[in-house]
Amino acid sequence: MKISGSLVLYQTSRDQYEAVIKSFLLASDDGDFYVMDNSQLPSCSELFLHPRVKYKHIGKNIGFGAAHNQAIKACCSNSDLHLIVNPDICFDKESLDDMKQYFNLDSDLVAAMPKIKYPNGELQRLCKLLPTPVNLFVRRFIPISKIRNAMNVRYELHLLPQDHAIEVPTISGCFLLARSKDLIAINGFDLRFFMYLEDVDLVRRLSSRGTIQYLPTSSVTHAYAKGSYGNIKLLRYHIASAVKYFYKWGWIFDDERARINNRMLSKLNR
Repeated sequence: MKISGSLVLYQTSRDQYEAVIKSFLLASDDGDFYVMDNSQLPSCSELFLHPRVKYKHIGKNIGFGAAHNQAIKACCSNSDLHLIVNPDICFDKESLDDMKQYFNLDSDLVAAMPKIKYPNGELQRLCKLLPTPVNLFVRRFIPISKIRNAMNVRYELHLLPQDHAIEVPTISGCFLLARSKDLIAINGFDLRFFMYLEDVDLVRRLSSRGTIQYLPTSSVTHAYAKGSYGNIKLLRYHIASAVKYFYKWGWIFDDERARINNRMLSKLNR
């Protein structure tokens, strides 16, 4: 299966984006890798001259989803799978090959994420329930740590098995492998989301075309930083995206969310 990929830069350090480009070139034999640069000034790297690397300087911050959409439109008609990846990710050929085999064996699989680890090896809990307003607002700002931790255990699926593939409600866009034809069919990311929640919305729309799975037998390293937790501007973006998300899918009444989340929790309880 031919795998293409895309990466969005915005004032990203050269060390970071060169590391992920090298990871893709070593892990994938034939697909093109699109580097979409939202920075005001062009980024530089000799890797941009590689025949399988397609660098585009957009010159303004059009957002994560909008930039990825340009890459999806450019390359997904010529690939079987497409990798959406963050610049702070490192991975190897074995992990990507392992994920590819799941797609080969399961025609219903439409998108998947591997185990995501911090550089120190600690697990990042990026498989979650579909969010409710309580998850995104109350959980974050509640001052009582015991209650907040209990909510995190449920929302972040702490009981999720780590030894076999399992269908989950949503996965992170930091390393998301999806069937190219399905990304094209849903027209990629919803441009209403400038940043934050765009991956949750994308995965939710993809789930109407097949299953979303967590594949913990594969793993990648992610230098994850919760930017909106320490930056007021990013926090505003996060809140604005959450409002747009719930206006789109439902604040209190969202039957599909309830069905998907209850099915996940019942599976874990069994």
